[in-house]
Amino acid sequence: MERKYNKQPKLHIKKGDTVKVIAGNSKGKTGLVLSVLADKNRAIVEGANVVTKHVKPSATTPNGGIEKKEASIHLSNLMLVDPATGAPTRTGRKLNDKNKLQRYSKKTGEFIK
Repeated sequence: MERKYNKQPKLHIKKGDTVKVIAGNSKGKTGLVLSVLADKNRAIVEGANVVTKHVKPSATTPNGGIEKKEASIHLSNLMLVDPATGAPTRTGRKLNDKNKLQRYSKKTGEFIK
């Protein structure tokens, strides 16, 4: 029997979006979304939530050492930055002129990409 619903809900953030961190250690920082982990409701944002990772020597890294790397942030701690104004905004979904659901900014009412 086939399921009639989508297992993963639609997310308000996609890869390539500019977001602002609204909570956590990186609060206030803005950056580009590098990847979205939909199953865990998390995203990796460029320059936010940077952690240090100790790397053992291996064939790829012969010296090993300490590496700085972005860790994931929960989607509830991220807010999309409106491309028109540059201010953080909530998003909604409504039908565009081609009758397709598209994200829009709740502040300005304009469609997002």
